[in-house]
Amino acid sequence: MSNALAVATVTQALALLIEHNLHPEIDMAVSVETRKPPAEPALDPTITVFCYQVTHNPSMRNNDLVTRAADGTLLKRPAAAIDLHYLISAYGEETELVGQRLIGSVVRTLHEIPVLPKELIEEACRRPYLAGSDLAESLQRVRFTPTQMDVDETSKLWGMLHNTPYSLSVVYQASLVLLDGHEKPVPAKRVERPDVRVLPFGAPGAPERPGAAAGEPDSPRGSAPETDLETEAVPETAPAEEARKRTAAKKAEPKSRTAAVRSRTRKATGGTNGTSGSGRAGGSGAAGRAKDATGRTDDGGKS
Repeated sequence: MSNALAVATVTQALALLIEHNLHPEIDMAVSVETRKPPAEPALDPTITVFCYQVTHNPSMRNNDLVTRAADGTLLKRPAAAIDLHYLISAYGEETELVGQRLIGSVVRTLHEIPVLPKELIEEACRRPYLAGSDLAESLQRVRFTPTQMDVDETSKLWGMLHNTPYSLSVVYQASLVLLDGHEKPVPAKRVERPDVRVLPFGAPGAPERPGAAAGEPDSPRGSAPETDLETEAVPETAPAEEARKRTAAKKAEPKSRTAAVRSRTRKATGGTNGTSGSGRAGGSGAAGRAKDATGRTDDGGKS
């Protein structure tokens, strides 16, 4: 974070970055100036660095909302996160393509060194008008990214520069710059002696037991509060137990029915096996009647 001189410091450091990296491609004296494009194009090799817009950074805009307590006490130092937009133009002898050579050097430099070096910031702060800048101490580094502009946007940008002819130029965005407020928050008081008290519900100065406001009786002092663990466990286990009983009853039902059929068969045959010879032949007598009775009993049992 830095003070309000950070904006001008970034502009001056950007000009130094371009100036220090013109060689070896550019073998001529070039003037790098921090001003808007001139109304009268310069004939000497010149590069202008013009900060034409300052915007709030969209990703950091809402990270600094609450800075004061309800009583107005400052909780933390406010910081404004901003982006800087630069128009970099080149001028020179058109027949020798000086402007294009200079723009090529600018693009190559900012693509190779996109983050503003700390030593250039310190060099920019040696100017008398930037002596109080503390941008070099900020942990947040400034990064330059190119901005793509179509013909319509470029026409609007140069239209804002009244009576300024268009010149070959590129547009870059510098982010992120954090500007600190003047006021510093008061440091929190140190805890000298902890004071922790443990009171049962109902004691003087103790808070009310949860649910007491709804008319529930307070539990006796010293006893554990009543819980509904056992009451809640019954509805959860009762359906499962009932289901197990019904399943066991269904499994035992065929066996009991078969046993009842066999008992009635033995009574009808007088305790003998209903598959005797006379019964097989279907003759008369007790065995035949037993077979008939057994058959009717089996049919009835099946139905």
